[in-house]
Amino acid sequence: MEDVKTYLDNFFKGTKDPSLDAMKYFMNIYNNFQNKMKFIHIAGTNGKGSCVQMISNILSQQGYKVGKFISPHLIKYNERISINGKEITDGEMWGLINELRPKIDLYNNTNKVNVTLFELETTMALLYFYRNNVDFVVLETGLGGLYDCTNIISKPLVSLISSIGYDHMHILGKTLPEIAYQKAGIIKKNSNTVFFEQEKEVNQVFIDKCQEMSNKLHLIKQDKIQNYRYDDKYQYFDYENLKQIEIILKGKSQVRNAILCIESMKILNELGYVVSEKSIREGLKTVVHKGRMEILNESPLIVFDGAHNVPAIQNIQSMINMYYNNSKKLYVVSILKTKDYKKMIQLLLRDKEAEFIFTSGNDQKRYVSSDELYDLALLYRDNQILHKKDLNEAIKYIIQNSKDKVNFVIGSFYIYGDVVKIINK
Repeated sequence: MEDVKTYLDNFFKGTKDPSLDAMKYFMNIYNNFQNKMKFIHIAGTNGKGSCVQMISNILSQQGYKVGKFISPHLIKYNERISINGKEITDGEMWGLINELRPKIDLYNNTNKVNVTLFELETTMALLYFYRNNVDFVVLETGLGGLYDCTNIISKPLVSLISSIGYDHMHILGKTLPEIAYQKAGIIKKNSNTVFFEQEKEVNQVFIDKCQEMSNKLHLIKQDKIQNYRYDDKYQYFDYENLKQIEIILKGKSQVRNAILCIESMKILNELGYVVSEKSIREGLKTVVHKGRMEILNESPLIVFDGAHNVPAIQNIQSMINMYYNNSKKLYVVSILKTKDYKKMIQLLLRDKEAEFIFTSGNDQKRYVSSDELYDLALLYRDNQILHKKDLNEAIKYIIQNSKDKVNFVIGSFYIYGDVVKIINK
């Protein structure tokens, strides 16, 4: 008997020319119910997942019923759709799939390109949240913004753009302003947008778009972060009238993310929704974000981070310098073929003392081969602490031979489930 995983694994995962046609098709069938819902819509190159988790946790702390839609999942599809942290069940997913199947078949028979997996997942999520009467949906874009499936919503309460960096350039554009333009597609008329200042030409994209859409832009300046410090457990900072905020997520980029979330909650308060300072503080202090500087094993210490593009590698290097600068280090690295893997390897190998194991994950077609990564690394390193192994061998190697090091598994979220299984064998 076919199950949810098998069905979704075999569903069309391809891409198509930028279009919201399939999403409009599904929403029209259901009388555009999404227009009755309340959304916080989140886009960005890096950091959007952290913002989704922080905002969802804050609103849940306040007592709201919060639907959360994320991508990708780490172990199972159900992670993508949850309400107050409780994932959709296989039975609920299967019910939605069976309901949508004839509608999918009809669309596929009358259009050149089939419904994609992400279009199906987004439709299921929106239906699930609507039928469960959630108070808010915290909605993460998949890729870009303008033509992203999630952009079927017409008026979010807040559009949050976490950061702009170089990723998916073959789709989103070759320059930061071009990429910013795609992300700015989630900005809607007579609403609110939150963004942390970057390069002037990037800021200008959002300034212009918000003026065009009569949208209020909350452009946060770097000097708003005051009295920053950190220890092994928390980061601490002041933001405007909030003093000594504690966040459990690591790295200075998470401070910027937290401020974006705080500003978003201020907007909700201005709109008449109650979000207390206590809920904001507790939400930031207790949030869990799997796959981001997550300790998977204590001895030897294995830290997983899905850093999967150049800005993310730069962020994790900053975090490693903050927390593990005086430790011996080993990196297990796997990178998708669609990423700027040459630049990523060049950045990683600036850590002159570290040991590296290159692997291609368990899906050889999607990943840069371990041979190619290894050969590339030899251009930057002339010592012998470089290895190439399959993923199973790599994790077993560090469990058996690397108890004196901090071991980082990085480069892709898609190996998370396999890494956890290997550790727990």
